[in-house]
Amino acid sequence: MYLPPAFAEDRVEVLHRTMAEIGAAAIVSQGPDGLIATHAPVQVLPEPAPWGTIRCHFAKPNPHAAQIAAGGETLLIFHGPQGYVSPSWYPTKKQTGKVVPTWNYVAVHAYGRARTVEDSAWLRRHLGALTDGQESRYALPWSLDDAPAEFIDGLTRAIVGIEIELNRIEGKWKASQNRSDADRLGVIAGLRAQGDDNSRKLADLVEDARDAHG
Repeated sequence: MYLPPAFAEDRVEVLHRTMAEIGAAAIVSQGPDGLIATHAPVQVLPEPAPWGTIRCHFAKPNPHAAQIAAGGETLLIFHGPQGYVSPSWYPTKKQTGKVVPTWNYVAVHAYGRARTVEDSAWLRRHLGALTDGQESRYALPWSLDDAPAEFIDGLTRAIVGIEIELNRIEGKWKASQNRSDADRLGVIAGLRAQGDDNSRKLADLVEDARDAHG
């Protein structure tokens, strides 16, 4: 992706944490008839260093699984908080009028070669880890063991595992870093005034980038 230095995030631990927090990706491969994409929840593993591994699963009838088995590079796209930034929030608007709207966002692109896995023990471990990671936030977490074993076994036979050893990750944190400090403060205030959860997350993003880079 287009990655101006001001917006680049290259700390691997931050990229891994962000991918895990987002929890799902658009998985894109080149097929014989063109690009093919699947949206899936993912498990993020830090090994092997430095880039780590992504695990997920597809339904067996999904033609994307066959394309994965055929080899080739795979791209995973993670979307974090994103939203509109009004030029009315910039003090520069009153000073010069030379301002326009923009869009702030977090995006992570992870690249690697994928393989398919049909081993039932591997799939059960993957499903357990994926579920436990999501359920850990609840007071009474659900686990695979809460369902009948034969029911889980049947569902496991209907999927194929995907494992992608990553060879590159790109992170883009577009958080008004290219604006003056006064304009960034204006964006933070404007976003917080919206009152919704997404705007608060974007305000935190701009504030964190301002604190980190001055």
